[in-house]
Amino acid sequence: MNLNAVAITALAMVAFAANSVLCRLALGAHLIDAASFATVRVVAGAVVLAALMAPRWRGRTRAPANWRMVIMLFGYMVFFSFAYTTLSTGTGALILFGAVQLTMFGVALHSGERFSITSWTGLTIAFAGLIYLV
Repeated sequence: MNLNAVAITALAMVAFAANSVLCRLALGAHLIDAASFATVRVVAGAVVLAALMAPRWRGRTRAPANWRMVIMLFGYMVFFSFAYTTLSTGTGALILFGAVQLTMFGVALHSGERFSITSWTGLTIAFAGLIYLV
């Protein structure tokens, strides 16, 4: 097992959890409304991304924006900002992580990846668990 992959995966999981906690703290206490919160997240994300990418953009031509991906990310941010005001933490996490896993699996299938029987079995068990919990 690659230790670097484990560390990066753990960091990603902590970041996802921190994102959820910060969203709940802001929206649950009614410190900000969902639309304003989504706007702050979009603007802050754009500023940080521009700062990170600025050195790479100097002297090079940039690839055009993938507007389909931009719209999908925007939809995710808006829908989950409003969902955090009405869904419980467990339900929100179940929907989010389930949607992410199904998206990853679907993209891999669409890209031509072949899955083992173990992967299909895991997907079936996870989907059955999702149906049972919902």
